[in-house]
Amino acid sequence: MCAKKSKTLNVALIGRGFMGRTHSNAWGQVGRFFDTAIKPVMHTACDNVSEGIEEYAAKWGWQKYELDFHKVCADPEVDLVDLGTPNFIHADMAVDALEHGKHVACEKPLAGSLDDARRMVEAARKSKSKTFVWFCYRRCPAVAFAHQLVKAGKIGKIRHVRGYYLQCWADESVPLAWRFDKKLAGSGAHGDLNAHIVDMTRFVTGEEIVSIDGAIAETFIKERSKMTGNVSGSIAGGLQKAKAKGKVTVDDTVLFLARFSGGAVASFEAARQATGNQNKNGFEINGTKGSIKFDFERMGELEYYDATLPEDVRGWSTINCTHAGSHPYIDAWWPDAHGIGYEHTFTNMAYDILRVLDGKKPVVPLPDFEDAYITQRVLEAAMVSAAEKRFVKVSEIK
Repeated sequence: MCAKKSKTLNVALIGRGFMGRTHSNAWGQVGRFFDTAIKPVMHTACDNVSEGIEEYAAKWGWQKYELDFHKVCADPEVDLVDLGTPNFIHADMAVDALEHGKHVACEKPLAGSLDDARRMVEAARKSKSKTFVWFCYRRCPAVAFAHQLVKAGKIGKIRHVRGYYLQCWADESVPLAWRFDKKLAGSGAHGDLNAHIVDMTRFVTGEEIVSIDGAIAETFIKERSKMTGNVSGSIAGGLQKAKAKGKVTVDDTVLFLARFSGGAVASFEAARQATGNQNKNGFEINGTKGSIKFDFERMGELEYYDATLPEDVRGWSTINCTHAGSHPYIDAWWPDAHGIGYEHTFTNMAYDILRVLDGKKPVVPLPDFEDAYITQRVLEAAMVSAAEKRFVKVSEIK
């Protein structure tokens, strides 16, 4: 008797930089570690720069390559378009793909501007296709487990939230890459880093941010050397410098205060020049029955304080979130205490995308364009607060 033929999903990836590599790796390994009813096929890699694209496609396992994203979106063989491109072009690509009936997975933040994000949401509402946004940190087993603990009432009513994302790569030696250009990126550390911690804290708490009570935005490095070339895969998008200087038009750091729908107060801080912090991405959430802490630089661990225990045995415990059967996604990977890393968060998300397209629930909630638009509105409200030096209700931002 012949085995039942698996369903397939032809994936096209647009963009081959840092995110292009992470997405390529995820689509290439998800079927090897997870048992999925739908098998992803790495159909097309697309980039508007011809140099090296053929070698890139062959290296990462893509069957073919293309230079025109319009052709990719119109290709009847493509089922899902995956966007790993700079923020300013997300909207044009996503709308094109949705109008051609494709599912769309888009890098975060949703778009470079609120207007573009709104266009994407409106296109998604008109389409029967599914949308997804790569807020990959939800797929850290420790973060997903934190979500489950809060949902189960383990820390009680939430009173205080602290989110932070600190990096130190953007010093004076880094040239004027696209990430420092408002026309291309939309914002700096705010859209790049605060987007993640706003999404994570919304996800873990199950609550929405309703107001911004104050914000500060600062650009420390006003000018940078212009670039003479592009280095694919670099977080800065290129490291070759020219003598001429150009103006930096985005923020280096943004801090803001906020309130959640359940009454909790919160602080958020994102910075690209926080010396000594390479990727310090985390949160602390304090409730009436306990507290939790997460720091991505120790991504396999979740700190938990149980205030319901007798006083003589209370204290912070460190949960090693690597136990199969107890911690989300771990069943697919390695034995206890054999940690997974950054790349696996993308593979875990690819698995959840395949589950949703098969009509099943994801392991934990998966952000779509509507969900990511909520985060985009919070980010916009913070920038309005910083610019106008005032309290801003998120409901003002449509």
